[in-house]
Amino acid sequence: MSTDLIIFPAIDIMGGKVVRLKQGQFDQRTDYSEDPLAVAMHWKSQGAQWLHLVDLDGAKTGEMQNIGLIKRIAKDVNIPVQVGGGVRSIDRIKELIDAGVRRVVLGTKAISEQNLMKEPFKNYLDHIAVSVDCSQGLVTQRGWVETTKIKGTDFANEMEAQGIKCLIYTDIHRDGMLQGPNIPSIREILKTVNIDVIASGGISGTHDIIELCLLKEQHPNLLGAITGKAIYELQYFDVKAALETVKNYKILKDKDIKDAQ
Repeated sequence: MSTDLIIFPAIDIMGGKVVRLKQGQFDQRTDYSEDPLAVAMHWKSQGAQWLHLVDLDGAKTGEMQNIGLIKRIAKDVNIPVQVGGGVRSIDRIKELIDAGVRRVVLGTKAISEQNLMKEPFKNYLDHIAVSVDCSQGLVTQRGWVETTKIKGTDFANEMEAQGIKCLIYTDIHRDGMLQGPNIPSIREILKTVNIDVIASGGISGTHDIIELCLLKEQHPNLLGAITGKAIYELQYFDVKAALETVKNYKILKDKDIKDAQ
């Protein structure tokens, strides 16, 4: 497990453009760029160690629509990328990994077929993460438009039992809202499993990164955090600032404490 919190800049792609959704709602969309590769290169230039790519069209339809762009980013950006959205088959997983994708993120497929991790999927366990996307503690699926009756903690336990080594936990009500991560829910997942967890949803600035770094001190299986809207809105912060916060969070934490006194 990594000793420092990894920052994963999110690049959500819809119709070939970089966009952000509010709470995962496809009709609550903001466009940021028509060149996802340029955005990927920009985040890399700011020091990003990983990128988190999502084919939103694929998440909605069940079939990846922007795979050409994603393959190009994986090939050209020269840092590890993880990719989700519309991955529904072993052939697609293999195709992405062969194209240079380091980690493939499964969502709906893993929920609807919980025997997914049987052969031949087990051959790819080192390159698979499963999304635990929750609404009020219950798992959602199909681009967050359907809520199941499955508790997030139960699903996380099941995925660990299946051999999954990494989970991505998102509180969909925090996603794109810049209201801070749902720390109690993230902590609950971290306590439930012993595998790596990546937190997603709600990051709005330096103070949220500090809070997640503190959480990682308590739960080393918090691998990292995905940040999206905040890094695209200039009045918040960027990837460079997020990484500097991780590096210096103990100093910043002490400063916050003194300022509050």
